[in-house]
Amino acid sequence: MPPRSPFPRICIALGFPDAERLLAQARNEYEAGERFFEFRLDYLPKPEQGVAAIRKFLARHGDCAILATCRRHQNMGRFNGSIEEQLRILEAAIAAGAKAVDVEIESAEDCGPRLKALQSHAYVLLSYHNYGGTPPVDAVMRRMQCVPADGYKIVTTAKKPSDNYKVLEIARSYPKLDTVLLAMGETGFPTRVLSPGFGGLYTYAAPNAAAGTASGQVSASQLRNLYRVEKISRDAKIYGVIADPVRHSISPAVHNRAFQARRCDAVYLPFWVHAVQLKDFFLLATKLPISGFSVTIPHKQRIIRYLDVVEPLARRIGAVNTVWRKSGKWRGTNTDTCGVTGPLAKRLRLGKASALIVGNGGAARGALYALADAGVKLAVTGRNLDRVRVLARAVGAELLTREQADTRMFDVLVHATPLGMVPRSGECFFSGRIPAKLVFDMVYNPLETLLLRKAKSQGAECVNGLEMFIEQAVRQFEIFTGENAPRAVMERAALEALAQMQDQNIAKAVNSAASH
Repeated sequence: MPPRSPFPRICIALGFPDAERLLAQARNEYEAGERFFEFRLDYLPKPEQGVAAIRKFLARHGDCAILATCRRHQNMGRFNGSIEEQLRILEAAIAAGAKAVDVEIESAEDCGPRLKALQSHAYVLLSYHNYGGTPPVDAVMRRMQCVPADGYKIVTTAKKPSDNYKVLEIARSYPKLDTVLLAMGETGFPTRVLSPGFGGLYTYAAPNAAAGTASGQVSASQLRNLYRVEKISRDAKIYGVIADPVRHSISPAVHNRAFQARRCDAVYLPFWVHAVQLKDFFLLATKLPISGFSVTIPHKQRIIRYLDVVEPLARRIGAVNTVWRKSGKWRGTNTDTCGVTGPLAKRLRLGKASALIVGNGGAARGALYALADAGVKLAVTGRNLDRVRVLARAVGAELLTREQADTRMFDVLVHATPLGMVPRSGECFFSGRIPAKLVFDMVYNPLETLLLRKAKSQGAECVNGLEMFIEQAVRQFEIFTGENAPRAVMERAALEALAQMQDQNIAKAVNSAASH
């Protein structure tokens, strides 16, 4: 178990250009139950205003802990004063009631005895920030330990998945030191969730309804309620989804809610893995270790070369969307197949049906092989006819151009391309009539795509991509855990996540319009 921290597990980073807004946001977060705040005094035109804000805030909320930071401009902060002026501001913050101060290593190395004087009145956190990447951490720690402090904060920028492990491993390598360990950027997001469980003192969060002070920060409510940061232990099983990009995925919301419902000691994380970084991701997956993960665009086909065992159907399809570790071996399967046949089998007799598949990627391949095994008469079309031709030949499907498909009518159409998905929600493969009586769109964000609206207007029965997503996610959960999946819980979580994403998109659109 990690050592007991002198602070709560989550610190709300507050950086605002005026003191009144700083105070207002701190009070809002207090009302939401937060008790640990970083006041970024360097964000204010006059940092002394932040000192007054600390005093004013603690006069009413004395049960809170304040970490005062006044980072100099030379060290990627916003304070343009000297080190001497920086120290005076931090001393004033301590006098105003701040429990801790953050002093960057560049300033601390020139502080001399002044730093020790700070330690006699408050917790001194010595910080290192690298905005360019993640250097060898042992060299960083040797430098940091030359300056005595109460705690050591190491913040790097993750450029590749394995950078997450390099940062988290500091806690294990230096168990006698109080450490705060984070990697910035979307690639480094897993450190924000896992750090406290690995032995870090706490993690940082952005305030609700406001921007954070570093790339990759999310709100405390998300860290606490979705990822259960305060309950993650070093023994918790780690799962996730790999994609490029990954921010849009609702899988973390769905699987984490399912883990909570089944009381699993587990967490499911988004891993941003570029197309050329699969090998590096497996380095991270082995070292953390990761117990299993979902696979989506653009990795479903390429990942096969990194697996020890691939189930026969997934091998035939040439695409894997589910990976787990068993007996020390990485195993892969494709649960997209049940995500296609399950919803369609409820609506028609597959063995007597005709189907048109639109697409040529991993999702289309999965649909074609699954429906071929079910006895469906298949045709396939897409934008890249060379790739479609290869796919049609592999499964014995009829190859159609878009123009040829327009003249036909099928029992079912399965759309398996990103067209219509946010942010391409205004696009549709078909410009006119939809050539099917039943239309199944694998896209689930938005729930009603332009394709489905067109199909509905001509009287076709419609199936949105959420049905497929839930079906394949249920199967993934059962593979990962060996337990029955809480389907209803997962459906509610998916709908809530999609609604939240829609609200965020609307808010972004409104803010963008207002700024112009």
